[in-house]
Amino acid sequence: MTITAGNIDFRELNRLVKTSPGDVRVDECYGQRFMGCGLKGKTLTINGTPGNALGAYLDGAVVEVNGNAQDAAGDTMNDGKIIIRGNAGDALGYAMRGGGIYVRGDSGYRTGIHMKEYKDKKPVIIIGGKAGSFLGEYLAGGLIIVLGIGVGEIPAGNFTGTGMHGGKIFIRTDGELSGLPAQVTAEIASAGDLEEIKPYVSEFAGYFNLNPETLIKHRFYVLKPNAKNPYKQLYTAN
Repeated sequence: MTITAGNIDFRELNRLVKTSPGDVRVDECYGQRFMGCGLKGKTLTINGTPGNALGAYLDGAVVEVNGNAQDAAGDTMNDGKIIIRGNAGDALGYAMRGGGIYVRGDSGYRTGIHMKEYKDKKPVIIIGGKAGSFLGEYLAGGLIIVLGIGVGEIPAGNFTGTGMHGGKIFIRTDGELSGLPAQVTAEIASAGDLEEIKPYVSEFAGYFNLNPETLIKHRFYVLKPNAKNPYKQLYTAN
């Protein structure tokens, strides 16, 4: 089914997407909110710029965006994939708890804030370019990978991992990380660390016609919670 969004109200547009019996393509998307909210069992392809909360509560569907996405894409996402061939706004993957988000370009502030994992649910966010400040703020689980493709500086802003108490953040860079908060430790990723992320980097590369071996062979930092992190006692039992 193909829908030309144009000036259709976001409520009606989402009703049409959800009631379609199969995959849906939306053309001329002009900022309609909540696209793919809670969607499962189909592929939604969006040509244009979806508004805030793209794929919120996504529950197994695949959402592909041929363009940019605005704030809070993947909010509280449970399962599925969001593939963005442009840039993403702030709070990408807020409280995300499963599935994968793959952004070819950059993301804004607070990517992966409050992301968490439980049992076999392990969310993953991969940013092809750079991420804004407060990357992985209060991270509780899952993986965030920043590839820094075409970025000549450290591909993350200030205050990376503030309040981090679980999960891992991988940053691909030849630069030297500095100014990290006390809750975070950073070291050069080992061969074992790279093996952990290699399948996800390969998947990312497949979506955007990139060479995964070229990406993975560069130096990565891996950021983990500091064992002396004072935030830990607020979130886990002793």
